Amino acid sequence: MKLQFTIICALLTFATYSQNSIKGTVVSVNAKEPLYQVSVYFPQLEKGTVTDENGHFLINNLPTGEYKIIASYIGFQTYSSSIFIEKGSNTLDITLAASAIEMEEVIVSTPFHKLQRENVMKVEQETVRSLKTKGAVTLADGITSIAGVESVSTGVGIGKPVIRGLSSNRVLVYTQGIRLENQQFGDEHGLGISDAGIESIEVIKGPASLLYGSDALGGVLYLNPEKYADPGTSRSNVNLNYFSNTEGSSANMGYKTSGEKFKYLLRAGIASHADYKSGDGLRVTNSRFREYDLKTGLGFQSGYFRTEVRYNYNKSDLGIPEEIGLQTKRRTPDGPYQELQSHIVSSTSELFMDKSSVKVTLGYIFNDRKEFEEELLPELDMNLATFNYNIQYYLGKGKDLETIIGVQGMTQTNKNFGEEVLIPDATTNDIGVLSTSHIHFNRSDIQIGVRYDNRSIDGEENGILGEEGYIASLSRDYTSFNSALGFRTDLSKSLVGRINLASGFRAPNLAELTSNGIHEGTNRFEIGNPDLKNEKNIQTDVSLEFKNEHFEIAVNGFYNSIKDYIYIEPTGEFVVDDPVFLYRQQDARLYGGEIGLHLHPHPLDWLHLESTFETVTGKLNNDESLPLIPANTFTNTLRVEFNKDAAHWFRKGYGYMTLQSVFNQDKISSFETSTPGYSLLNLGIGGSILFFGNEMDVRLSVNNALDKNYISHLSRLKVDGISNIGRNISLGLQVPI
Repeated sequence: MKLQFTIICALLTFATYSQNSIKGTVVSVNAKEPLYQVSVYFPQLEKGTVTDENGHFLINNLPTGEYKIIASYIGFQTYSSSIFIEKGSNTLDITLAASAIEMEEVIVSTPFHKLQRENVMKVEQETVRSLKTKGAVTLADGITSIAGVESVSTGVGIGKPVIRGLSSNRVLVYTQGIRLENQQFGDEHGLGISDAGIESIEVIKGPASLLYGSDALGGVLYLNPEKYADPGTSRSNVNLNYFSNTEGSSANMGYKTSGEKFKYLLRAGIASHADYKSGDGLRVTNSRFREYDLKTGLGFQSGYFRTEVRYNYNKSDLGIPEEIGLQTKRRTPDGPYQELQSHIVSSTSELFMDKSSVKVTLGYIFNDRKEFEEELLPELDMNLATFNYNIQYYLGKGKDLETIIGVQGMTQTNKNFGEEVLIPDATTNDIGVLSTSHIHFNRSDIQIGVRYDNRSIDGEENGILGEEGYIASLSRDYTSFNSALGFRTDLSKSLVGRINLASGFRAPNLAELTSNGIHEGTNRFEIGNPDLKNEKNIQTDVSLEFKNEHFEIAVNGFYNSIKDYIYIEPTGEFVVDDPVFLYRQQDARLYGGEIGLHLHPHPLDWLHLESTFETVTGKLNNDESLPLIPANTFTNTLRVEFNKDAAHWFRKGYGYMTLQSVFNQDKISSFETSTPGYSLLNLGIGGSILFFGNEMDVRLSVNNALDKNYISHLSRLKVDGISNIGRNISLGLQVPI
């Protein structure tokens, strides 16, 4: 108790004596005119403001030390610089250069708070607001618009990310700064996260075990929560969405307020959808779903110390479609269906010193997953409780050499309460130690790091030896040593080159180790292998990006070599009517990449021509193709946008037309069938309307405008011949209140 009291007194002392501030003006570089509503932000401090009508800004309660400051505004190049905050009042005047290129945001998923152009690793970022303009029904649906990212779907309501051909436990999801654990091993287990209260999404394509440990072998989907209001302000809004295909709707309402020290936010949402209609005009029975979501946060910040607590409750009822049957618009799922509840609590605290800082992130997730057939009692009922911790020491922040030393880990328990046991009662413990450094030269950057991990899994015996469904007790330990090396350089003023070499690992999950029975969600009898080893991979990424004011082109290539890749294959035998599948291991390789082109010709800066091509090939060591590899995709978009004067009633308008061409997929595993290609036409229009002095966002989109009847290769309903969603008209509205 004495030690705790001493620490609290020290933190209060730091807070009391920190009265530093920074003020300045933001103007355009040519006209020297003040810019209104420019965001001025310290990413590491998570503190900022916007400029007033005269371009002035003021940020109070800052700690001394060197920190990166960002100034961003639509139509101008993002400003990024390091500044040393002295005691007392500081001054900084900023000039922004006009640019037709979209403004850059700070990358949060990598540790050094860099803009994308400054980052050694290539990270894709997309705002949820942008995904909504494209008519995304769910978050899992929306991420598929990011090059190199797809989704394994079970209808519209259930989807999980695929990054460059890898999915399930090979892709780690982060939310509220902690790893999301919700029994994600199953193909039919979706994200379990609502897009309400999510501000942006970042995707690390490739092994990120150095930063996140096991399960980040294939990449990371990092969900950035909604930011708090700027100090001294309050904001509230309502978001409304309607989807014609499912006759579905979603709505959320949020309120946030911030003083100089305390800040608070609250957002509640609901979504409800009937069965979706495919391109042949038939509704897919029991593809209906509904969702309830609540997110809230409370933060305190004063000078040298900041802390926040966030909480997310999500409840989803998800039908599991199996056939084209009764045509109805009912919204309550029939059997089989899932009932999911998640509680996510996270705490982040950071202590700032002149040349270093300490950041502690703690998280607790409780996931209750029930699966019903026709009975009132669940056949499957699993509770998963996970405690996460992440302690990092930052040294030399904002300087040419920055280093992070950290300890991460989790303790996880799984308990069964249903009639069936898919995976046993078990306890998993993780611990990892890491060190990573970023070295900045005049025109180049190097990032290097090492990490050591240990995972122990102890599972309890279940059932009776010799009978179907028996699971033996399990006690396994897995260790791994990983490293990463990245290099970024300015080859010219407009050309950036990157090369990254990283290793990753994934410990086998409980389903792969212990399965011995029918997995209803996949309609197969699965047999696990308790002798499975760690998956280990080494991936090389190379990228070139050319960018000037009116033209961008990016070429990204990768080669991913995986040792002891875990896969499942049929034996040819059946238990009752279900085929028997075994988990096996074999070396594998994946390779491919993405090409992106963006043209906005002068003087037609309002016109944008965008093209992306993405490809991935996955092979086992015996040259057999891996399952669930996305087909090659070529996407072309014609987009127009304009920004009217701040006093104009209609501003920030846009319109787009996208043609997505998906190629035939005939590079398939032994238990898949080839999938014919298809093309989808998507349209959209929208903008901001001046509404009682505030901006009201309006958007209209039409996806699959020609009502094409098609089946995606990554649809789990493909084996039943069930098509994907047909034409869907989406209307969205964001109203300030």
